Amino acid sequence: MMRKRQAAGGSKRRPAMAGAAVVVLALGLAACAAGSGASHHAASQGALYQFVLGIWHGLIAPIALAVEIINKLAPHLLPWKFHVYETAAAGVAYDIGFYLGAIGGPWAAWTRGPWRR
Repeated sequence: MMRKRQAAGGSKRRPAMAGAAVVVLALGLAACAAGSGASHHAASQGALYQFVLGIWHGLIAPIALAVEIINKLAPHLLPWKFHVYETAAAGVAYDIGFYLGAIGGPWAAWTRGPWRR
């Protein structure tokens, strides 16, 4: 009887812990959004960094686009300034990574999502 209570209490904490981990991970990865200082620094490191940065920016492009539209319509509503594309990384490696991320990210999420059983 004691084990069931402990397991039930632990299972209630798991969704909260998972939710907190997702929020912390999202905030950490949002620091590398296009237009940020970290993104600008990574773009100046070379072709491999630009390629990986392009993949990341392609994956988060729908979210970045929504944030950029909100910032244009209501400039002081959100505390972030996102851009869809990193202008400091205008190179072939970044472009290829961006398009692979933009095309591959949503497609992979749709075909392998939890709703596709």
